[in-house]
Amino acid sequence: MMKNEVGPSKPDRKIIERNRRTLMRSLCLKLASLIPPKYCKTAKNTLTQQDQLDLAASYIKQLRERIDLLEKRKELAITKSNSLDEVYYGANRPTTTDPGVKLPVIQIKEWHSGLMVSLISSADYKNFMLCEAITILHEEGAEVVNASFFIADGKIFHILHAQVKILRVGVETSRVWQRLQELAC
Repeated sequence: MMKNEVGPSKPDRKIIERNRRTLMRSLCLKLASLIPPKYCKTAKNTLTQQDQLDLAASYIKQLRERIDLLEKRKELAITKSNSLDEVYYGANRPTTTDPGVKLPVIQIKEWHSGLMVSLISSADYKNFMLCEAITILHEEGAEVVNASFFIADGKIFHILHAQVKILRVGVETSRVWQRLQELAC
């Protein structure tokens, strides 16, 4: 008597190839669905699979070029920001990591239509009141849209983002900085 063992058999080559083609077709459709409609000049269902792959490749190249452009703009903005720091604080501006830095430290960065004010004080410095700093910004023509703080290494970091209330009048940052210095001392 011969035993007929029924076990796992090796799949047929035709089935393997059909499954591979089905998988590739579904992946191509998924890739084509990721391309925004405004990028396609013709309807996606009228394009051949090769045309869809070419379109996806050109779209990815366009996205890479856009990323490169945005990274260059970011570097330029950082460079401009650093040069603005030198204008407002001088070339030898103290950093908060220096052990000899006298706290509180006030930094103001001017953006398109607003300010970013950083106030750094010692955790045991009780004379500084955040509400007074916000009041100064309001009196100088800026509206605080975001205020946050965190504590690290025995220092309190207050960060205020303010928008200019009246764009044609603006905010005189040197006056804001002077008033905040008076408040801190």
